[in-house]
Amino acid sequence: MAGRTTGDDEVDGKLQEWLKLDRNENTRAEMQQLADSGDVKGLRKLLLQRMEFGTAGLRARMGTGFSQMNDVTIIQTSQGLSKYLLKTCPNVKKNGVVIGYDGRHNSQRFASLAATVLINDEIPVYLFSAVCPTPYVPYSVLHYKTECGIMVTASHNPKDDNGYKVYWGNGAQIISPIDKGIAESIQQNLAILDSSWDYTSVRSSPLCKDPLATILDAYNRDLCTLCYFQEKNQCSPINFTYTAMHGVGYEYFKRACQSFGFKEPVAAQEQITPDPEFPTVKYPNPEEGEGALLIAMKTADQNNSSVILANDPDADRLAVAEKLPDGNWHIFSGNETGALLGWWSWFSFVQRYPEYPVSDLYMLASTVSSKILQTIGNREGFNFEETLTGFKWMGNLSTDLLKQGKKVLFAFEEAIGFMCGTNVLDKDGISAAMVMSEMATYLYNNNNTLHRKLDEIYKTYGYHLSNNSYFICHEADKIKQMFEEIRNYNNTGKYPESCGPYKIKYIRDLTVGYDNSKPDSKPVLPVSKSSQMITFTFENGCVATLRTSGTEPKIKYYTEVKPDPKQGMDRQQAQKELDDIVQCIITHFYQPEKFGFTPRPT
Repeated sequence: MAGRTTGDDEVDGKLQEWLKLDRNENTRAEMQQLADSGDVKGLRKLLLQRMEFGTAGLRARMGTGFSQMNDVTIIQTSQGLSKYLLKTCPNVKKNGVVIGYDGRHNSQRFASLAATVLINDEIPVYLFSAVCPTPYVPYSVLHYKTECGIMVTASHNPKDDNGYKVYWGNGAQIISPIDKGIAESIQQNLAILDSSWDYTSVRSSPLCKDPLATILDAYNRDLCTLCYFQEKNQCSPINFTYTAMHGVGYEYFKRACQSFGFKEPVAAQEQITPDPEFPTVKYPNPEEGEGALLIAMKTADQNNSSVILANDPDADRLAVAEKLPDGNWHIFSGNETGALLGWWSWFSFVQRYPEYPVSDLYMLASTVSSKILQTIGNREGFNFEETLTGFKWMGNLSTDLLKQGKKVLFAFEEAIGFMCGTNVLDKDGISAAMVMSEMATYLYNNNNTLHRKLDEIYKTYGYHLSNNSYFICHEADKIKQMFEEIRNYNNTGKYPESCGPYKIKYIRDLTVGYDNSKPDSKPVLPVSKSSQMITFTFENGCVATLRTSGTEPKIKYYTEVKPDPKQGMDRQQAQKELDDIVQCIITHFYQPEKFGFTPRPT
């Protein structure tokens, strides 16, 4: 192998570098096969491009080379992180780091390799002895007061992917400049020490502890702070159906049920055991709707169950479905579930604490999510704050508010991510499922349903209608071109003034730092040149945001309109106009035929 060349000096140099580093027989063989076949294009993609470490950590396909998730890139990342911790956190050798992992291929191995690197640098590690939900890691960071947390997971991504998610000592995901500091440190620590490979005895190290039993008890004890009607939960009229989507959630969900007083749910048996192949679903993502919930629906139908609760594979997201009187299932969108949980968080809290100063209460949502919490807050008096997309922003803002003596009741993102309270400063599908179960029980005991309550919320505070989806594209250049053409619409050098027949009032571009709704045309929210994000506010009140995903090959769009009854437009008319605006956005801005974008699978 050492004598083989591809004819590309740059590739040959990186190929030899890889072979000196990699001791994993599988990824070495994968690389050798590519070299033997003379696949220079494939080698360039795997060797000359390195995964970028950002605020989401790492997430990519598993396989050989510097651009994928494998032993080499995990060790290099962990070495960089370890050295950064030693440099910036003087107490890290005392306070340590928490490491958890999900049920995907290689997750346990990657977690053990990360632990080995840290322990070799004399940093204590709390390494979970079994798969755990992602929210258990940020919870553990706060519980043990560690300097950092690592979760090896790719959440709801396809089965060939994995990821490396980093939390800081405040219990929230890292944000800039920490991500940049870690990324620079990784680049400075690419040489792999022999000791970094010897992970088989990591659990016997005196610096390695198993937090599982302690955290299981503590998490579920703290979970009770979100429970207001435990005695009613014990005789809930609802038969809940639960699916873990082949992930880690089931055993942890059952333990949470005990904390809230619920009996065990009806389980979608085919999906409750962790299985990295995700054999029963095309996409292990309950956000995808009916296709992902077919087995849960069938199970519920067979067991006279009216409410389905679905976690994604790492149990940080929650999907909810309810059986309607006509026998059909309504799958609540993230915005609808956010409206329900937001209302309940307010209602149940003020029932328990009627004298609590409302001016100290906060709810949060990302900028692409429904503004229903803002509308409720304007009426009821609590505060609402908007952040950039991602729970890293809401988690860090929550930390700041807590330091000021404020109380954050609830935060959500339309991608079925919910943070109930502040025991976990990230989305948490387990606690959200418990709060949803208690709310549903309360409503059913009062001759109501989730679906009817949602309509009551909208009738009380005003309808918030949305139409969200995405296109798939694996070519970054095409995505960039699409957004650049919007900025130079029809070669005018300007943003568009309309989209089809719909006039545009304001445009906010958080990639370049432009917002013409502000006197100085500078946006309030932070600017990020590394991701694309443009928001249009139309003359008719519709707001539409187009953005790239940080973890998936998706170009997403989010739209919302709040019809004003005074203008004589009812819900159906407003939804029809919103859907037409979306079609215009697809036709004039996305141009999927021109760029070869693939629509969301149905």
